[in-house]
Amino acid sequence: MCASLHLLYRFRLPLCAIMIEPDYQQALDYLYSLVDFETRVELRSSINYDLRRMDELLAVFGKPHTRMPSVHIAGTKGKGSTAAMIASAMQHAGYRSGLYTSPHLVDLTERMCINGVPVPRAVLVDLVNEIKPVVTRLNQAARFGRLTTFEVLTALGFLHFARSGANFQVIETGLGGRLDATNVLKPEVCVITSIGLDHTAVLGNTIELIAREKAGIIKPGSTVISAPQKPEAEAVIRQASASVNAVYMENPVRVLTEGYAEDRQLFTIEGLRGLYSIRSPLLGRYQAPNIGCAVSTLEVLGEKGFNISRQHIVEGLENVKWPGRFHILCSRPLTITDGAHTPESITAFLDSLDAYLKARSLYYTGSVVVFGASSDKDVLNMVAPLISRFDTVILTRSDHPRAMPPEEIAGLIKQPEKPVILTETVSRAIDEAMSRVSSAGVIAITGSLFVTGDAVRYFSPEV
Repeated sequence: MCASLHLLYRFRLPLCAIMIEPDYQQALDYLYSLVDFETRVELRSSINYDLRRMDELLAVFGKPHTRMPSVHIAGTKGKGSTAAMIASAMQHAGYRSGLYTSPHLVDLTERMCINGVPVPRAVLVDLVNEIKPVVTRLNQAARFGRLTTFEVLTALGFLHFARSGANFQVIETGLGGRLDATNVLKPEVCVITSIGLDHTAVLGNTIELIAREKAGIIKPGSTVISAPQKPEAEAVIRQASASVNAVYMENPVRVLTEGYAEDRQLFTIEGLRGLYSIRSPLLGRYQAPNIGCAVSTLEVLGEKGFNISRQHIVEGLENVKWPGRFHILCSRPLTITDGAHTPESITAFLDSLDAYLKARSLYYTGSVVVFGASSDKDVLNMVAPLISRFDTVILTRSDHPRAMPPEEIAGLIKQPEKPVILTETVSRAIDEAMSRVSSAGVIAITGSLFVTGDAVRYFSPEV
C-alpha cells in the first residue's frame, strides 16, 4: 500500500545531506556559487545573457558541442518530453545519444544523460575540477560578463557527451532560445514546441515576443519542426525560418489519440513514412503535439541520411522514460504528479486526468490537490481551476529559492468554499493528503516541477 511509504520519507535527512559524497557536494557547492539565474528572480533579465562568454569557454576545450550532430529544442511546454522521445529513438537506432535537459527532478546528474544513463557523479566531479580554473580565469577578466551556473552546466554537458563517445545529441534550451546558453549549436533540426506566456519578465509579455525569442535557435541550413501554434507565433517562426533560409516543415504529421490501454496511451500517427501505431508510456493527453514533433524530427533526420527506421522510431517512443509528467506514483489511492507550471499546463493536466479516469472506468471517492508554484509564475490563474476541481486544496512549497510561500498563495484565493490547508514541505502536504482520502480516492500533486521532484522522492526514497 502506497499510504505506508510516507513513513520512509518523513525521517529522511535534508536533501543536501542525503548520501552525497564529499567530492560531489563540493562540486555542487562550486556550481551553485556562480551566478545562478535559476534561483534568482530579480536578475532574470535579458541584459544578463551574452553568448560570447559561452563561445570563449567552449573554445578553450576545443568546441566540444561541434563534434557531433544535434537537435535543438525550444518552447514553452513539452520540450523536455519531446527531447526525451527523440533521444530514445536515436538510441534504439544504434546511436550513442546524449540528452541535455533542465531542470532536474531529483539529482543534478539527470541533466546530462547518455542512452538514458545520467552522468556518473565521479565523472561530473572530474569535469568540474577541470573546468573550474578556466571559469575562474574568464570570470576575472569578465570581458562579456561572468559565467553563470547554467552556462557552466551546459558546457559540462557538451564536454561529457564529447568525452564519453556520444555521436548524437539532443539539447533542450533552458530559457527562451535566442540568448540561451545552448544556442551555440548549429543543429540539423530545430524544434519549437508549443509556445505560451511564461517567463514574461525575461522573454516579453506577448506571444509574438516570446515566439521571437524561441525562434532565435533557428540556424541557416537547418530544418524547422514546429508544434501547432497560435497564428501569431506561427507567423514569427515562419518569418524566422525564411530569414535564414531554413526549411520550415508545414504540418509534417497528423496525430490521433486513441485512448488508453494497460497504462499506455495509444496514438496513431500519419507521417511521411506512413502510419505509426504507438503505445506510449507518457500518459498526458497533452503529449500529442510533442509526439508529433518527435516523429517529424526523426523522419527528417532519416531523410538527412541518419540510419533511423520506422521500427527504431516505434521502439524509441514506446520505451521512453520521462518522469514527472502525468506520473502515476501510487495506485491506491490513485496519486498522480504533473509538473504543470503555467495556467495552460494546469488545464491540460486536468483534461488528461478526466480522460484517464474515464477511459479506465475509475470511480473515486474524495479528491485532494497538493499545489506549490514558483513566485515568478501566474499563480492565481494556476490555482483557480484546481480549487473548483478538488474537494480539498493543500498549499505547499518546495525547497527551491523561488518557491512562493503557501501563505502568499492562500492570499490570492478569494472566499474559498472548500478546505484550504497550508503546509511548509511537500512531504507534509502528501502526509496530509493521504490522511484525507481512502484507498479509493485521488490525489493530484502539481504546480511546479520542483514540487513534482519532491513528490517523486517521497514515493521512491531510494532515489
